[in-house]
Amino acid sequence: MFKPITIKDIAQALDISPSTVSRALSDSYEINAETKKRVVDYAERHNYRRNPIASSLRHGRSYSIGVVVCEVANSFFSQAIDGIESVAYGKGYHVIIAQSHDAYEREVVNIQHLANRAVDGLLISMSAETKDFSHIIKLHEHGLPIVFFDRIIDAFDTHTVTSNNRMGAQKATQSLINRGFRKIAHLANAPHLSITAERLEGYREVLESNGVEWDESLIRYCRHGGRIQQEVEDAVRYFLDLDEVPDAIFVASDRLSLGCLSAYNKLAPRETHPAIAGFSNSDVLDLFRPGFTCVRQPAFEMGRVAMEMLIQLIESRYPTHHFENTVLETELIAW
Repeated sequence: MFKPITIKDIAQALDISPSTVSRALSDSYEINAETKKRVVDYAERHNYRRNPIASSLRHGRSYSIGVVVCEVANSFFSQAIDGIESVAYGKGYHVIIAQSHDAYEREVVNIQHLANRAVDGLLISMSAETKDFSHIIKLHEHGLPIVFFDRIIDAFDTHTVTSNNRMGAQKATQSLINRGFRKIAHLANAPHLSITAERLEGYREVLESNGVEWDESLIRYCRHGGRIQQEVEDAVRYFLDLDEVPDAIFVASDRLSLGCLSAYNKLAPRETHPAIAGFSNSDVLDLFRPGFTCVRQPAFEMGRVAMEMLIQLIESRYPTHHFENTVLETELIAW
């Protein structure tokens, strides 16, 4: 069984006191340079690592951050995590990642587990199934710093980071109209999510400004966020069964874009597929559908900004009363 080397082990090997070793490893001015070098060299040769539990007890912090996302395999979230880590490790924090897979029960368990591990703060992007926020509100009321990104809630005041969902939806829908399409359906995420309402608004505004009839029957919601492929296939079947089949679809999320393309490949001949534009940070969708137009979110920057905001909350000496709602711009990319 692996047994890591301890400060006491180093002290015994070098015939000095454990307190001298501890101060030497902390670069204390009380320890002379020769002793520091002996201690540090020995520690490095024997792969010494500080005990994070002991450190957290001494300093009142774990120097760890909990990150809750729906799915690491999702290109948007993997890029956001890169942004989070780019800040966290430079500031001395470790990142613990948990996946909700867009399931409420799993989100609750993950958040409770992270809180029980005494993380210093949480970065959360809400699951598609979550409508009850009590598990998060209780932690906030007990003083745990929390920052939301992408999928946010307004149950209490804190920092949030999102992309300009309304404008991104406008860009995607307008790109379809500019290509001559008029019967444009919308495949949306769970209706209660913040991103769903904002993207639906942008889609509707562009239709109306271009004189295209607003038709609610052309909107289908995926209440599990596309986690269950069957719900996406059911939506595609619905579009295919309409008397007047849509000639284009605006898709509201990364996972739904992939699921929608897969469903059409399964259910309809290639030549009958509609044009598709949607939110996606994936580089592989063009392999499924050449000509796919995507709205790319600044995922790395979103994660970076959210992490900086969380560290500010954690390290602030005084209670924070002013909170920022940062909105980052999207980019339209036509393959």
